[in-house]
Amino acid sequence: MSEISDAKLEEYRSRGYSDDLLPKQKSDKTWGKLNYFTLWQGSVHNVPNYVAVGGFFVLGLSTVSIMAAIIISSLIIAGAMVLNGAAGSKYGVPFSMILRASYGVRGALLPGVLRGGVAAIMWFGLQNYAGSIALLIIIGKIWPAFLAIGGDAQFLGISMPGLIAFLLFWAINMVIGLGGGKILNKFTAILNPCIYLVFGGMAIWAISLAGFENIINYVPSKIQDGGGTAFQFFVVINAIVAVWAAPAVSASDFTQNAKSFSAQAKGQTAGLIIAYLLFAISSVCVLAGASIHYGTDTWNVLDIIDKWDGIFVSIFAGLVILMTTISTNATGNIIPAGYQIAAVFPKLSYRQGVMIAGFISVIICPWKLMENQDSIFMFLNIIGGILGPVIGVMLAHYFITMRRNIDLDTLYTKQGDYKYYKNGFNALAFGVTIISVIFSTGGEFIPALSIFSKVSWFTGVALSFTLYSLGSMWGKEKHSELHTHTQ
Repeated sequence: MSEISDAKLEEYRSRGYSDDLLPKQKSDKTWGKLNYFTLWQGSVHNVPNYVAVGGFFVLGLSTVSIMAAIIISSLIIAGAMVLNGAAGSKYGVPFSMILRASYGVRGALLPGVLRGGVAAIMWFGLQNYAGSIALLIIIGKIWPAFLAIGGDAQFLGISMPGLIAFLLFWAINMVIGLGGGKILNKFTAILNPCIYLVFGGMAIWAISLAGFENIINYVPSKIQDGGGTAFQFFVVINAIVAVWAAPAVSASDFTQNAKSFSAQAKGQTAGLIIAYLLFAISSVCVLAGASIHYGTDTWNVLDIIDKWDGIFVSIFAGLVILMTTISTNATGNIIPAGYQIAAVFPKLSYRQGVMIAGFISVIICPWKLMENQDSIFMFLNIIGGILGPVIGVMLAHYFITMRRNIDLDTLYTKQGDYKYYKNGFNALAFGVTIISVIFSTGGEFIPALSIFSKVSWFTGVALSFTLYSLGSMWGKEKHSELHTHTQ
């Protein structure tokens, strides 16, 4: 793609777009393979992912099957991130603008708000609260009296030490989010060596205590009836991949900074595969080894760390886990939320969007939301089921319909129309998304569709990609026939 002229960028600004939504100049596209290699490392090693592996054991899968599912998932995740980030790396534009190319300016509001304004902000709040619990454990080891501050007093359902830990952890996350990609790169450069040191060390610790053969043959005390089937293997893969539904949708927020498509493709692929290879080994060895050693099924790495006698080792490992949570929160939640709020309200900057998202994440009181975890995770699963079809539409539109060509002049028009959309609304994209969402999430309410909902991400992406591709080609044929007839 050729360099965008300053005059053209100024023209786009005159149409009401902030600098955060404009195409990146070549001089601003500085991310190479190493930047993308390190980008997602911290997002793999976080507390919820380790807890999820414990759930895979309960499904009845063997340790070898779980490791195989994790590694296969990494290939699928890398493919989704690279392909849906292709337009961003080519044109230097963020996710919100790529979404407009697929759904139209007005049509992009709903999927954009679901991704950046609902899922991202809610996850940001919940991750902050989960991280603050870990921070509270660490502070308690260093300063036990801190846990008694305020006595039994509660503020909006949370203790004073809990509130202080939450606000402190929230502030750290906000600093990373406000700094955007530049601070995130520096942060991950420090974090990644620590990840390999801590989680590699924990795996060695578990193997030395329990024995590798015992870990491979480990079976938890409670296994779900009917578990261990071939279909359950694919359910596990879907569960791992579905966690990335939101980051995959907004991949262009990060690939817009890429020096080239090759840089982001090679960097993300290598980074995700290596990160998940370590995760496959460490998660299975740590959880199975600790369960064998302590004589009880243990699915939370924080519980394991809390049982260690060495205070320094416990604190160091806890801090690294906190850092991985921050990395996950920045890449997957607060940065996309900031860009999406700026897209919905073009007069706002990215940093203003981050501040608004951060404020909302506090006032929703995530500690109150976590009192009813079943409804929270059902809601988040439904959001994930909705975002899978969005990815399918975006991929089909860019690669099949547009053949990797986007007209930036048309995309950045003041009126908001893109190509053949009426009033900035792509009816085909909306229709396909709704049909796909019914199949990908309908099993939550309609038993006959449960088999599709258990592999919701695959159902949503595959069905929406196929339907949109066919509908788009049929629409072009009808347009061509009409044009020939009128001549």
